[in-house]
Amino acid sequence: MTGISEAVILMAGEGSRLRGSDDTFLKPFVQLLGRPLISYVLDALIRAGIKTVNFVVGYESGRMIEQARHLIPAGLSVSFIENRDWQKQNGISLLAAADCVSNPFFLTMSDHLFDGALVGRLLDSFEPGFLSIAIDRKLDSIFDFEDAMKVQTRGNRIVDIGKNLRHYNAIDSGLFVCPLQIFDYLERAKSGSSGSDCSLADGVRLMASDDRVRAIDIGDAWWQDVDTPEMLQYAERQMSKRMQSAAT
Repeated sequence: MTGISEAVILMAGEGSRLRGSDDTFLKPFVQLLGRPLISYVLDALIRAGIKTVNFVVGYESGRMIEQARHLIPAGLSVSFIENRDWQKQNGISLLAAADCVSNPFFLTMSDHLFDGALVGRLLDSFEPGFLSIAIDRKLDSIFDFEDAMKVQTRGNRIVDIGKNLRHYNAIDSGLFVCPLQIFDYLERAKSGSSGSDCSLADGVRLMASDDRVRAIDIGDAWWQDVDTPEMLQYAERQMSKRMQSAAT
């Protein structure tokens, strides 16, 4: 395994699609099988050897930080980075961490569930100077396919990314290992939009145009993002099945 031991978790948004009209709702702490979503993410990172986690917060940042602190396992070093422009796209949230990391890092979101082994697979596959993205070619298994982030690959290269791609052969699972150059590409993407906003996909697309993005196929592994009540219910059913299977 590589020497990568640091992660960034994006959790700056308000999670409006899941919370509905409940203004007290904080998405990373929604209960799934009796535990907060974010706990599953932290468990997977720790098992893979991650020692430091940087949380990027924005919406209700004070409450986010207070609740997150109660869930931090012993031995894990954490920091909280505030994105004051949290209403903008997720590329701006990642850019908020630019001055807080000094080495390649693992990147994910607080609302993504995944097999813990995927983290180790990504870390082992990392090449300095390249962005690694865990991609899923099991298109028929994707829940809420319309909203999924599509990618077009050629071999192990990602050549395009976007939710509205016409031609694609895989889905971005929301797990990355990033070189520090990702911040330069995000700044370029931000400058290309009048200097005010950009998505993570915008930065990835620019890196892909320079042949700097590699696709890591997750094979039979499982993942699920949780954006809506329906996705939460689906994730609960899937995790229940997986836990029952592991117990037999």
